[in-house]
Amino acid sequence: MLTRSFVPRIGQPHQTISRIDDAWSMLQATCPIGSRFLSLFIIGMVCLMTSTVQGQSNRIDVWLGTGRAKESRGIYHCRLNTENGRLDQASLAAEVSGPGFLAMHPNGKRLYAVGTLDEVPSVIGYRIEQRDGKSNLVLEKALPIGDGGAAHVGVNRAGTVLLTAQYGGGSVASYRLDSDGRLAEQTGLIKHRGGSRVVEGRQDASHAHWAGFSPDQRFAFVPDLGLDQVVIYKVNQQDAKLEPHGAADVPPGGGPRHMKFHPNGRWVYVLNELALSVTVFDYDAKQGVMTAKQTIASVDPDELAQEKFSSASEIRVHPNGRFVYSANRGHDTISVYSVDPESGNLAIVEREHIRGATPRNFNLDPTSKWIIAAGQDSNTLASFEVDADTGRLTYNRNCINVPNPICVLFGHE
Repeated sequence: MLTRSFVPRIGQPHQTISRIDDAWSMLQATCPIGSRFLSLFIIGMVCLMTSTVQGQSNRIDVWLGTGRAKESRGIYHCRLNTENGRLDQASLAAEVSGPGFLAMHPNGKRLYAVGTLDEVPSVIGYRIEQRDGKSNLVLEKALPIGDGGAAHVGVNRAGTVLLTAQYGGGSVASYRLDSDGRLAEQTGLIKHRGGSRVVEGRQDASHAHWAGFSPDQRFAFVPDLGLDQVVIYKVNQQDAKLEPHGAADVPPGGGPRHMKFHPNGRWVYVLNELALSVTVFDYDAKQGVMTAKQTIASVDPDELAQEKFSSASEIRVHPNGRFVYSANRGHDTISVYSVDPESGNLAIVEREHIRGATPRNFNLDPTSKWIIAAGQDSNTLASFEVDADTGRLTYNRNCINVPNPICVLFGHE
């Protein structure tokens, strides 16, 4: 089948055709014998080129942040075929120490990482270039964080403000981006103080773990594992600065790590690393206030009792708003939840093994048909098909090797 219309120009007015056999019949009726074979050759070449273009258009970039394991050398890259969910082999895209988390500018032309460059913990900006059919990273600028290494990086929807969260330093830093998305300057560094001290050794001090924005970009949120709080800031868009606004509590000892908004903007899902649970909040967009209403375990406590280590890591919301997903390290699974359409509350659907060890991160691709799960300790990246009706995951029998992967970031379609 020809997937694009082909218009013969030999011996007759334009007439659109869509099959090779139709094209051949038309050529037999309208063209001299010699011209027929030439034209059929042209049609074949059009089919081949169209197939190649389609094959390329179905493949999207996957950028992979990695940890500090000795086998890892920096940011890696592979591609996902969105038709069949298969990943090609990964290759090194940028050499840098411990580029754990990555973020993409809304224009899709720039990528940011938090890692160590020239022995300085920094936020690092790269330009994405296409050369020889490949996506490449070109280092543009790095800015020192000034409070140790960052655990997370986030960019607002307007592409003007970038935030980093420092786990060890217990702080959030803000940066201004220029009109093209290049790093311009650090505009602030705010330290969190105290700790809930519920879990000994983990909550004796502040540990900011994630930084992101409300759907309307007016507020910023920083889940702090040490405080058992999500710290909320007003965003000064003009100056790219943060102003203290308030906080939302999770259950004592929960250890909030990451959070995501529901597509309707009215519900927030906060993943509690230490308790392996999700706390559901109502969100007042006008006031920037979160109110907790449900906490649900991601794994049965009896199952966790069999693990020497257990910790929650990442949370995602399906764009259709019907499902939420969270990852469980130690148990090495992704929990699937259904969302009550009236309240936003969660109910467990299933837990799917990631076919690897220690799922530090996972992500839904832009088509929402696939989840890619990173096994940090197994050095693996595995593909799962998402059932849009039930939310359930099915292993796609596709797994590639990536050294110490801890962040999965998709490029633009």
